[in-house]
Amino acid sequence: MNPHANMIIMSSLILGPMITITSSHWVMAWVGLEINMLAIIPLTGQTTTTHEQFEASIKYFLTQAAASSLLLFSIINNVWNTGQFDITQPTNTLSSTMMTAALTMKLGLAPFHYWLPETLQGTTTMMTLILTTWQKLAPLTLLMMINQSLNTSLLVTLSLLSMMIGGWGGLNQTQLRKIMAFSSIAHLGWMTMILTLSTKLTLLTFYTYITLTTTMLLTIKLLETNKMSTAMTSWTKSPMLNATMMLNLMSLAGLPPLTGFMPKWLILQELTKNHMTIIAATSAILSLLSLFFYIRIAYYSTITLPPNMTNYSQQWRHKNQQKPYLPLMIITSSMLTPIMPTFMMIL
Repeated sequence: MNPHANMIIMSSLILGPMITITSSHWVMAWVGLEINMLAIIPLTGQTTTTHEQFEASIKYFLTQAAASSLLLFSIINNVWNTGQFDITQPTNTLSSTMMTAALTMKLGLAPFHYWLPETLQGTTTMMTLILTTWQKLAPLTLLMMINQSLNTSLLVTLSLLSMMIGGWGGLNQTQLRKIMAFSSIAHLGWMTMILTLSTKLTLLTFYTYITLTTTMLLTIKLLETNKMSTAMTSWTKSPMLNATMMLNLMSLAGLPPLTGFMPKWLILQELTKNHMTIIAATSAILSLLSLFFYIRIAYYSTITLPPNMTNYSQQWRHKNQQKPYLPLMIITSSMLTPIMPTFMMIL
């Protein structure tokens, strides 16, 4: 791609969510979402060498365009009934429901999740990283800005459905990018579960999710591992990185005392305080589905040793790729919860 065009596209990719986040006007927020969508389409297709990548780009465009159309219709309906464009003001019930559907479709929340696994499977690992982290920022921010107008029962239903589909969908997958897609769906369920009760917990869960997902996808890219069968030989490229990947996977699953346990623990505590004990218990049980396929990846990558030649098992001696930012991210993604009391004592 032309360097000037690439610079414009990357600038638009950053500018779009910033416009949406800082806007208090519905039209400007919608424009920010459109700028972001139009910027990501060329990036998903710039390395198009197969029909699968081209298909992923088209699927993403059609889904996001449909969600944008629904969001624009809900904005017009809201203005027609209330006469104001302010995002923070209460919205009409019908408009609020349509906005919820449009924004959850953009996020990839169940039952509007069908585009996400196929799109991520058809793109590169770095594009998967952008689609699962940066692209979630603007829609989730809009949901937090209108959280007072949202239907709590509807969001809880969508959240539980996302946790269930995110767990069940990843059970029979062998492609790591598809597994990360279903992991994203399950984590989005946790974020939207607590959205109407505590936006601070939603932000904490989102930040933790970004840290864990970024670390995991960068590890996958460095190890050049795209599916289960190649995960078994990933230890030959970087034994230490392969060992830390298991910690990151357990943190994604939310096992204590790792970083991923902290937001889930606080969400379950908040749900219990608001007399939603059954929903809290259901969420904890559904998280076991995700735990299964995380443990399966960890088992394949760190415990299973396939037969191989001596030269093949010593690839790490000949290929040394240093990533100075990765150790800090691994420590953050796995050890943030245990060292938090130490920081609190120092402060």
